[in-house]
Amino acid sequence: MRNSAQQGFLDKLAREFVRLPGIGQKTAQRLAFHIMKASKDEALRLAEAIREVKEHVTFCVQCRNIAEGELCGICQDPTRDRTTILVVEEPSTLYAIEQSHSYHGLYHVLMGALSPLDGVGPSDIRARELELRVRGGEIREVIIATNPTIEGEATAIYLMKLLKPHGVRVSRIAYGIPVGVDIEYADEVTLTKAIEGRREL
Repeated sequence: MRNSAQQGFLDKLAREFVRLPGIGQKTAQRLAFHIMKASKDEALRLAEAIREVKEHVTFCVQCRNIAEGELCGICQDPTRDRTTILVVEEPSTLYAIEQSHSYHGLYHVLMGALSPLDGVGPSDIRARELELRVRGGEIREVIIATNPTIEGEATAIYLMKLLKPHGVRVSRIAYGIPVGVDIEYADEVTLTKAIEGRREL
């Protein structure tokens, strides 16, 4: 009976891990066994870190980036270019762009992309909030960096139509061939995007 109960606890933990994105059944079981074999202090540190995130981390009221207060560090930073907004689908994309150190303006996180088949329409992404920020008059350019998917492209087109009437420049980041990859191995869509995103030398 005791072994059955213990197995039930492990199964319950594994089921919770399966709920996480990118975690399959086998990975969930490995994680559950790792937690079981870890010291009590190590396991409790993980539990405490999760609790602290849920209690203290939220979304920035202005851009929807991850924040520990009303505004995220980027929105509070006076050195950022406040005339440019780069639009992404998720906070994880924002962090990837920040790691490149190639952009120094503000951001706007949509928290998703248009997907009519999944019931995600304009009211489900933070497009109107973006429009309100543009209406403020300080923004001169909006750079759309949604993913190169059907949903991302549809979102980019929708945002362009939404923002253009406000007299702001709307641009789309270029997609192309990664550095170090031979052109002959690039797929058709990548080649098309590379040609469309060409620039004068």
